[in-house]
Amino acid sequence: MKTLQMERLTRAAFAPFGDVIELDGARHFPINGGTTERYHDLASVDVTESGGRPLINLFRAQPRALPVEITMMERHPLGSQAFIPLTAGRYLVVVAPAGELDPAQMRAFWTDAWQGVNYAKGVWHHPLLALDRVSDFVVVDRGGEQPNCDEVSLAEPWRLAFETSAALVG
Repeated sequence: MKTLQMERLTRAAFAPFGDVIELDGARHFPINGGTTERYHDLASVDVTESGGRPLINLFRAQPRALPVEITMMERHPLGSQAFIPLTAGRYLVVVAPAGELDPAQMRAFWTDAWQGVNYAKGVWHHPLLALDRVSDFVVVDRGGEQPNCDEVSLAEPWRLAFETSAALVG
């Protein structure tokens, strides 16, 4: 079985695949007479191709047991897809560049519980991989008449490996 090394999710490492949704380094300013801090424009929502419209959904992910094997990937060719966690459970992210799926180009990230991701249009990704507990996510993606989800089974599974066991402690 092939192995895919996990790395920490950062804006720089994830940039080829979309946006990391987090408050660190975000543009922010006070609103509502100073009673609220607005963290502004955290992700580029791209859903209007071919008459698409934004959808706001709630996904409830069941926790996965380690080790995790990756056997399939999916993409949304007509729009971006953002995942914003509502619970404090950690989760894993597996992605590959847009275009024809090349498993050798896959990258895997472990998140801090409070980070979200926004997959750019056409970027390959694995479905939600919650770790610690049942985890709720607000998901912003595309609605419309055209099909917008392609799934591909991998010729052989890949097992996720962690650079250090410290990534899973906590």
